[in-house]
Amino acid sequence: MTATLIWILVVLVAIGLYLSWTAGRLDRLHARIDAARAALDAQLLRRASVAQELATSGVLDPAASIVLYEAAHAARQAEEEQREVAESELSQALRAVFAEPQQVDVLREAPGGEEAAHELAEAVRRVPMARRFHNDAVGAVRRLREHRKVRWFRLAGHAPFPLAFEMDDESPAALVDRAA
Repeated sequence: MTATLIWILVVLVAIGLYLSWTAGRLDRLHARIDAARAALDAQLLRRASVAQELATSGVLDPAASIVLYEAAHAARQAEEEQREVAESELSQALRAVFAEPQQVDVLREAPGGEEAAHELAEAVRRVPMARRFHNDAVGAVRRLREHRKVRWFRLAGHAPFPLAFEMDDESPAALVDRAA
């Protein structure tokens, strides 16, 4: 009888350790999402800031400047619920403004344009990577939270269910190819 009690105690301790390890892993994954979201927000802000700066520099034609400025301003000012749409619209505006390689050449030939083109190309390139890292972290947490043990023992606590950041992040090919 004593041996049975000891084995039951050992099994319960093992289960407790396993659940504790799983809860710790879940917590680390949630922290990874927070870090990835902060990096994504920084890259989105950088892209919008560079686009807004470029739109007000006088290098682009007036129509392109207005389109780019309004989209960048909307992306910077968007509420959380509208952020994905506003960022997608900025991506579309960037593709419209820099649809042709000649438009990038005009930008590069302007005073300070080479640096501006390079800075914008870097900002545009980094957004999809940051979004991918964020969405990969969200996917890892979702997969772990789908396990029965996580749901039954409420190992996620009160952490909100993570949501992926879905936006159009396709880069303007002419800008990325020419500024590289």
